Amino acid sequence: MKAVYVKEFGGAENLEVREVEDPPAPENSRVLVRVRAAALNRADILQRKGFYPAPAGYPERILGLEFAGEVVGVGEAVGRFKKGDRVFGITAGGAQAELLLTEESLLAEIPENLSFTEAAAVPEAFITAHDAVFSQANLQAGETLLIHAVGSGVGLAALQLAKAKGARVFGTSRTADKLENCKKFGLDEAVNAKEAENFAAVIKEKTGGRGVDVILDLVGASYFGMNLESLALKGRLVLVGLVGGARAEFNLGTALSKRLKIFGTVLRSRPVAEKAEATQKFIEEVLPLLAAGKVKPAVDKVFPFEEVQNAHRRLESNESFGKIVLEL
Repeated sequence: MKAVYVKEFGGAENLEVREVEDPPAPENSRVLVRVRAAALNRADILQRKGFYPAPAGYPERILGLEFAGEVVGVGEAVGRFKKGDRVFGITAGGAQAELLLTEESLLAEIPENLSFTEAAAVPEAFITAHDAVFSQANLQAGETLLIHAVGSGVGLAALQLAKAKGARVFGTSRTADKLENCKKFGLDEAVNAKEAENFAAVIKEKTGGRGVDVILDLVGASYFGMNLESLALKGRLVLVGLVGGARAEFNLGTALSKRLKIFGTVLRSRPVAEKAEATQKFIEEVLPLLAAGKVKPAVDKVFPFEEVQNAHRRLESNESFGKIVLEL
């Protein structure tokens, strides 16, 4: 089969599409999927550079955490899928290849209203967002949510899911155009992080001094102190990304006096059972919204499989709005 392969760790020029060994035939609860499209994530860039090794059992040099395709083989214990079914899902690596062997529990059926390309932009973003905002932070209808990097794939997914729940959503970005585009997805309050040196002051002003109930932070250390200032009493902070650094100093007194909860979460390295649980919640609570068109994937740009280098450069430029997808 053909796959995106990292010749040596470093820049995008080290990526190529090459022939690699096919996966073995599926056994037990495993499913063989012919991948039709696969989306890019920041983790792909980090792995390409040698900073984010794949978990044990997953390919070190074949990238890809999410995919959409059709079933071409099933193990004897598989009960939900058969050959020809359109499926999408998450994996800890190897999705940017023509064939992928995965667990049945990590797959969901693609709604009829989504193409393979659109479906590939869904799993990592929507499962991550749903797990962080609802399973971890327990966002409720009528509460307020602040999303950093709201124009990213996870940010846009969280925005739509929160609006569907009945929350008021604030979002930050360093790009005015991205904030304007987010309003089309339901963003209530836009905060330009490039212009506002202290976004916490803006949030307090917009909430009458109260602060927000939940923050989904895709940035990291550089926002940590202001995040605590932006939270309301009993607020919850969910840390998902570290592009703004991994180490921060903060006033513990703020966390204590407000009785804050701080969560750290990652999807890729979780045990299969935990990822299966997150996938099942996605199937129950998000899939109906996708099928009804109440939430939708945001696709920035589509690249042919062979143009994976350009796809990586697009993601690294920080100009993308939503997901970048490779079509096989």
